[in-house]
Amino acid sequence: MQNPFIHRITLRNFKSIAACQVDLEGLTFLVGPNGSGKSNFLDALRFTADALRTSLDHALRDRGTIKEVRRRSGGHPNHFAVRFDFCLKSGQSGHFSYRVGAKPAGAFEVQNEECRLRASDQLLGREHHYHVSSGKVLSASFSPAPASLSDRLYLVAVSGLPEFRPVFDALSRIEVYNLNPREISIMQKPDPGEILRRDGSNAASVFHNLSPEARTQVNSYLSRIVKGISDAESKTLGSQETIEFRQTVKGQNHPWRFFASSMSDGTLRAFGILLAVFQASESDAHPPLLIGLEEPEMALHPAASGILLSALREGARHRQILVTSHSPDLLDNSDIRDESLLAVESRDGLTRVGHIDEAGKNVLRNQLLTAGELLRQDQLAPDKSSIFDVDNERQLKLFEMNGT
Repeated sequence: MQNPFIHRITLRNFKSIAACQVDLEGLTFLVGPNGSGKSNFLDALRFTADALRTSLDHALRDRGTIKEVRRRSGGHPNHFAVRFDFCLKSGQSGHFSYRVGAKPAGAFEVQNEECRLRASDQLLGREHHYHVSSGKVLSASFSPAPASLSDRLYLVAVSGLPEFRPVFDALSRIEVYNLNPREISIMQKPDPGEILRRDGSNAASVFHNLSPEARTQVNSYLSRIVKGISDAESKTLGSQETIEFRQTVKGQNHPWRFFASSMSDGTLRAFGILLAVFQASESDAHPPLLIGLEEPEMALHPAASGILLSALREGARHRQILVTSHSPDLLDNSDIRDESLLAVESRDGLTRVGHIDEAGKNVLRNQLLTAGELLRQDQLAPDKSSIFDVDNERQLKLFEMNGT
């Protein structure tokens, strides 16, 4: 991807993350030990997509209550906030930010929400924008303004307006994957197959609808990651679907065929990862511009890590990819740039996310060690200058209208 879709993420009081503002690349690795908060960072993306696709209430209930989403601390912050600075394929740039506050008895409200969209050339058109506070539209570049509800994101209401529809489509189609081999192995009900589900439970439909180029990419990398597998295809059996894998067997003239239910978890997980990375159907006019992958190297042989990295890089030519990992094998490549690494650590119950410190940058830039070797030595740490004061929300500049 020439320009990353989301080039900056700002978070405030989201789960274990007190304050965070980081720039993203087309392919970004979030590196840190188990329990450091890598998944919480990705969940800010998934939470936003869930709130747009369904509702804010559903996204909160899916995670418990607002108490489970806003950061817990001795001071009990009563809100959390998210901001995405983005660039659309059209060349338009802007940001979308919102702050959700807790109310008595488990209720909540959108205290502030703002979206600003600028043309690639300011001379060609004016800025489109809105700012909403507690259910009231304070300012907007359009009239009449759709009704605003304090417990829903206003971007849903304005998604019917052509200027904001691309922003809604791009953010609502973000997906973060935690693939479940069991869900991929069992028989699946057919669906439109536009976007792979988080657990891979519609893999057969998605694979069936892939463009020929994407199917070739999946099969090519699969055969290199899992020795003996030649390719795969979607099979319909009655009213359900599954994946059929063809495996080369020594002494046999033709490959043996196995349904997904007969394959190992490692094979199914590798297939699901590749499907997530290369998903692109011929009929889908709005493919996902960003996906997150939770520890894609899990259950793969270390020797396959280099092939997986090549697949991630090729996939990042078409969509932005964020990867969580604590695997040195995946990062054992001298071509991994320091800009694509985010170090994640947990201190005193707080998650700190930032670009790696100067010592780590110098080692990588001089090719003294790989990122994987630094990780083995526990030398990947966030730069202190990229860590924000948890008590100073104005540092983060979540909204432009009031400067906070």
